[in-house]
Amino acid sequence: MKPNVIVINPRDNVAIALEDIPEGAVVALPDNTEFAAIENIPYSHKVALEDISQGMEARKYGETIGFALSEIRKGAWVHTHNLTVEGKP
Repeated sequence: MKPNVIVINPRDNVAIALEDIPEGAVVALPDNTEFAAIENIPYSHKVALEDISQGMEARKYGETIGFALSEIRKGAWVHTHNLTVEGKP
């Protein structure tokens, strides 16, 4: 399957959607890894590549972009509803 997300840095635990990904659809990474989206992921938004525990960092560009406000499961939409940039919750 053609990748529908991009991973910017190997350290990243989020990927960027290259198209709208409906809940239950396959998230296909450039390395041929696949898993299911557990909720709708809008185009250009982030999807979790692994479970991210509350208070743990979300990484994009190889850098910390925020901290999980609650547990974020692999395949979930990562956005302002579950991520803070203000520091650890």
